[in-house]
Amino acid sequence: MNMRPTALWLGLALLLTACAGPAQDAAPDVICGTRVDPALTRELVPTAEDWHESSRVDRESAVSAPCLVSAGQHTVLSLRFSWRPVATDLTYLATGTGTVSGISRPRKIDLGTASLLGNDGAISQTPCRTKSGNYFTLTLQLPGIKPADESHRADIEKFMRAYFPATVRTLGCR
Repeated sequence: MNMRPTALWLGLALLLTACAGPAQDAAPDVICGTRVDPALTRELVPTAEDWHESSRVDRESAVSAPCLVSAGQHTVLSLRFSWRPVATDLTYLATGTGTVSGISRPRKIDLGTASLLGNDGAISQTPCRTKSGNYFTLTLQLPGIKPADESHRADIEKFMRAYFPATVRTLGCR
């Protein structure tokens, strides 16, 4: 039996695989417990590899907590889930000196609820009665985006238009 054609095909397959390079890791379809189109996430973080999540969010207890999504060694998405008894001033949160909710150059946008869009993140709030409060606020921060870079605003808005209402549906608001 002649092995040369088989060896030739095997060699060609290996060469084509090597030329293609490593496969790019796919963005997750669930982020911090909420299903989202991976294409929306990939628009915000286009070159991420080795996605992993660190979350202290507990929707049942409705205790304010962060959820961080990392790619390799770097945090690429920071989400803060917050429940409060009264509505929070979103502009105060966005422009505060703390690191929990700050976003650069916030502007109001219409997502059907109180929302601000920044160059490097967004904040949205809606009535959501739970045992921990009457309002739910979600802050998205993208530490890899420079605060002066306005080129990601449309992608951030598309992500929040999908992610925020999907998250609210998981909260068991009354």
